[in-house]
Amino acid sequence: MRKAVVLLSGGLDSATVLALAVRQGYACHALSVDYGQRHRVELEAAVRVARALGAVEQKTVRIDLTAFGGSALTDDSIAVPTGGVRTDGIPVTYVPARNTIMLSLALAWAEVLAAQDLFFGANAVDYSGYPDCRPEYMRAFERMANVATKAAVEGHRLTLHTPIIAMSKAQIIEEGVKLGVDYGLTVSCYQADAEARACGVCDSCRLRRAGFEGAGVADPTRYCTAHA
Repeated sequence: MRKAVVLLSGGLDSATVLALAVRQGYACHALSVDYGQRHRVELEAAVRVARALGAVEQKTVRIDLTAFGGSALTDDSIAVPTGGVRTDGIPVTYVPARNTIMLSLALAWAEVLAAQDLFFGANAVDYSGYPDCRPEYMRAFERMANVATKAAVEGHRLTLHTPIIAMSKAQIIEEGVKLGVDYGLTVSCYQADAEARACGVCDSCRLRRAGFEGAGVADPTRYCTAHA
């Protein structure tokens, strides 16, 4: 089996991508990143999802992006928006350089594992306007990886797979259901509580809920009573 490193946040999108990679026959090494995010309960979900979907192993790497802040997800003084998904500008939940950092960590592990495949759950359709979720960014990172690594220089080129990048949230859920993903194990909320209950009003919750409605699939998310 070919080895692959799959970035696994514990959310809906990355769980679907892990299921896709497993179905394609990869021996999946799931990588989660504790970067000091407000919703760290998602990391517990990542452990559950990796186990349920048959990852070979799961690692959580810590890097403290609260040292820089600049995002509602890494700075407690910045509130998570709850007024509805905006289509103008980049929201305050964007974490500076987060995807570049996470992909670089995945790349480092892939080199150690002699894996030539990275899987990432970036989505450029139903997303919150993050510049590092766009296809052009993914292509640029793959080019960089194949210039910067010993493996690539020695002829073992790396491929960055983004299989859901052009799918709507409803399409992602439909695909995941076919693959047997238990979305009740996942956490997407930007401010989930200690019991992994979602707020129901942040951008991520709104997109997730609309996805289940669009797919005609019962939403297994546990919400806080106030927003159920």
